[in-house]
Amino acid sequence: MHKLIMATNNRHKLEEVAQMTGNKIELLTLADIGFAGDIEETGSTFTENASIKSRFIYDRYAINCFADDSGLEIDALNGEPGVYSARYSGVHGDHDANMDKVLKNMQGVTNRSARFRTVISLLWEGQEHLFEGTVEGTIRHERAGSGGFGYDPIFEPQGHTVTFAQMNLDEKNAISHRARALDGLVKFLDTVDKAGGL
Repeated sequence: MHKLIMATNNRHKLEEVAQMTGNKIELLTLADIGFAGDIEETGSTFTENASIKSRFIYDRYAINCFADDSGLEIDALNGEPGVYSARYSGVHGDHDANMDKVLKNMQGVTNRSARFRTVISLLWEGQEHLFEGTVEGTIRHERAGSGGFGYDPIFEPQGHTVTFAQMNLDEKNAISHRARALDGLVKFLDTVDKAGGL
């Protein structure tokens, strides 16, 4: 089994990744390696922020690790909230305030197309490998559902009539942006395994 650190303190992300990877990865958390701080995300893109986090942990602990940066991109808002998704309202992690700001900014807007995007940066033996996943959808006019986290209650994925927050974890993980990026990471680990690198 592949041991990997996920460089995040976000419990919801850890739960999603653990469910998606099953027994393919032994997922270690920052707490498992004794790191309790925050890693400042100073990049202007998802790729830069994911790289900052994975490199920060790898450089200090020399353990293979990965980090993701994810967010919501709304076409009518010129791609906002984008890399500022977690702190769109000005307070990091205030999901309700973030959704309130999106819904306010989208009042009267007919083009409600949006997407969730994830970029994963894997530091494997010092080399970086990037994996990306997106899911297209639309922004609802009001919240629906109590599951998930972040903007899930206002995001309806393409081809569905419910929001991410109305899906159970299995349903969401079957189509989510994070699942699609993570699929690339798992496939990479499988090739390394077959090549005798683990």
